[in-house]
Amino acid sequence: MMTLKVLTQEGKETQTTIRLSKKVFGVQPNKHAIYLDVKAILANRRQGTHQTKERGEIVGSTRKLRRQKGTGAARVGSIKNPLFRKGGRTFGPKPRSYEQKVNKQVKKLARKSALSQKAKDKKLKVIDQFEFEQPKTKEFLQCLQNLGLDQTKTLVVLSENNKNLYLASRNLQKAKIVVNTELNTYDISEAHCLVLEQQAIKKIEIALKS
Repeated sequence: MMTLKVLTQEGKETQTTIRLSKKVFGVQPNKHAIYLDVKAILANRRQGTHQTKERGEIVGSTRKLRRQKGTGAARVGSIKNPLFRKGGRTFGPKPRSYEQKVNKQVKKLARKSALSQKAKDKKLKVIDQFEFEQPKTKEFLQCLQNLGLDQTKTLVVLSENNKNLYLASRNLQKAKIVVNTELNTYDISEAHCLVLEQQAIKKIEIALKS
């Protein structure tokens, strides 16, 4: 069972240590499960609203452009022909859903695999609690610097919503804030380091153990 020192938001070690559950942070990473879940997450984010007009949807004259024979040129029946500029598009995209479904157990396995890989790579840090009286980006950036993560793509996982922290972080490209219930395989895999609130770890373990 892996143990980690709990840090303050100033980056200092406390006297508290936390034990990570082997069933969540110590499983053998399943790369295929991670692949399936990440692929579904990215596919489900697509709007699928793309559309082009086929020749039957183009507004234009229906007059035959030139006579069928005798000109020495190819036959042309309509100005809406896809070969012409501003003509219809052949087999163009239409609105559709890209939604993909993944089995619940596969999703859980993917998240546990991603978390276990981060634990294995020692890319996890535990914070006792984030406390910000005002939503100041400068203060949050200082917190990341204290943890040595100001130049690292970081995912911060909270135990509950923290509006001040969210507002303080939204201008930083390399930092993302999520609540434990929003945690997904893609965000875990994309981040170079995870910073978890102590209470968030307990909630994650309860959700993924079952």
